[in-house]
Amino acid sequence: MSDDTQRVAAAWGRIETWLREHAVASADLLRPPAADTDIAAAEVAIGVEFPVALAAWYRVHDGFDEGHGSGLLPSGMRMLPLADLVDEYRIRTRDWERGAGSLPFARTAGDTWSGWYVDARRGEPSYGDLGHWSVDDGDDLYPLGRGGWPLVDWLDEIAAALEEGRCLHRPDGMDDRHDWPVLTRSQGLTWIDPRDPRLFPDGMLKLDGPR
Repeated sequence: MSDDTQRVAAAWGRIETWLREHAVASADLLRPPAADTDIAAAEVAIGVEFPVALAAWYRVHDGFDEGHGSGLLPSGMRMLPLADLVDEYRIRTRDWERGAGSLPFARTAGDTWSGWYVDARRGEPSYGDLGHWSVDDGDDLYPLGRGGWPLVDWLDEIAAALEEGRCLHRPDGMDDRHDWPVLTRSQGLTWIDPRDPRLFPDGMLKLDGPR
């Protein structure tokens, strides 16, 4: 088992433990693991091999079901099941004429305009790193202009942010204060800018310290 595989399993284990204790509505939307054959079939369908960390994550859960609390990744994003990732990738490369190798693994439920991707272009310095995609603005590594953020490090940081009740600490040393984990009244997790009253209605609880 590779180091990245072990780290993904450990990081997601921490996240899932936290969800089951504090955000049951989100925990209940985690899908069963994807089989190795399912991952291999997705790779064949798009002609791109998954980075180890992304494949390891899908072996833990084949994305999240839709529903209240499904936006449990930063920016309120939902991890796509493999079948949706394949469809999204085909649209990107065929209809949008985007270059090959950026795997769109997450987006906001019901929104097809933006999301998270992982760079799967072997040989590139950013291979395995996190990026943000949008229909209008294209694909950019995240944080923009600040160097890479490997997917497994991002998952580690999500786990720490939830356990410590804080926003993400980016690898460039900046805080993502516009993107803070909050709990909904119905025991779901999402990430918003709590300074914006339009996004922070009554009943939401901003995480502010360990729970």
